[in-house]
Amino acid sequence: MLPTILLLAALGPELTTYSLDTNQGTLNKLSAVTLPQNVQEAWPHPKRPILYVTWSNNSGKATDRHGVTAFQVNKQTGALQQHGHPITLPARSVFITVDHTGQYLIAAYNQPSKATVHRIAPDGTLGAEVPQAPNLNYGIYAHQVRIDPTNKLVIIPARGNAPTATKPEDPGSLQVYKFDNGKLTNLPAVAPNKGFNFQPRHLDFHPKLPLLYLTLERQNKLQVYRIIEPQPLFTKETLKDPAHMENQATSAIHFHPNGRTVYLGNRATSAGGENSIAVYSVDPKTGEPTLIQNADTHGIHPRTFTIDPSGRILVVANMSPASLSLFRIQSDGKLEFIRKYDQPGKQALFWTGVY
Repeated sequence: MLPTILLLAALGPELTTYSLDTNQGTLNKLSAVTLPQNVQEAWPHPKRPILYVTWSNNSGKATDRHGVTAFQVNKQTGALQQHGHPITLPARSVFITVDHTGQYLIAAYNQPSKATVHRIAPDGTLGAEVPQAPNLNYGIYAHQVRIDPTNKLVIIPARGNAPTATKPEDPGSLQVYKFDNGKLTNLPAVAPNKGFNFQPRHLDFHPKLPLLYLTLERQNKLQVYRIIEPQPLFTKETLKDPAHMENQATSAIHFHPNGRTVYLGNRATSAGGENSIAVYSVDPKTGEPTLIQNADTHGIHPRTFTIDPSGRILVVANMSPASLSLFRIQSDGKLEFIRKYDQPGKQALFWTGVY
């Protein structure tokens, strides 16, 4: 039987494609490609069977290499074939996205905090960089970039940095831009309490309501904003035991396709902390999330996870030691663990996604 749902997972520079059987909750390895350096993130073209993958060795040396490669995706075999020439990026890109028309790729960089926009040709190949105004404000430590459902706003969660013994806290923010023909224009940023104790990492948009849902990394909180107002509508805990936040941080966030449930990752640096997917039911009228489950990921440091398009299976990428944990999504949105696939070698499992 030919696969209809593909799962992709990145171990270092190797990007592996699996077929995902949503009935049995199983993975079957199909093929793999090796990128020039370690895979960071990936994003699909909205209209063509093309996947854009950003990579970097990020060693802090002048000889570092960073770029994006486009791949044609064979939905029947799972094979990835390079499509056009890769583009070179100025630094490690922590996140990329493609606008809803499929004409532009936007990359976010954490050090230095920045964003770039590249054109995408009608055939899906990557093109030239779009020059931007010199006065754009990128905040401190950009960690993601998303385009709102109208395709008119670009939003960058700029995480800031926690205080240290020798350095005060760097405030966080949501940097907001008008987006028009590949050009970014500053709009007022969102920074409650002037950005202090506000460390945004990732956001996702409600499928039906004009709301965005935001993870606060160090604060271990979920916040909900009307797009885009300066104060949150709701702030919720993410941990099963919020009194124990040491060495804890949130990670990715994704909505179920039906909009009734939102999921986010809780990461710990060891098995003694909480490594879980927090599950929230979402009020269909107000958008208020209510925590209904903290599902153990059966691994450590779930940096990313993904949901299949049918909304039946959620797959967690536990970073190190690398493993893929599969969960069945039940009718109420809660997760039921199915099985875990340990990954070979010592490379960290850095990204996973479905196609």
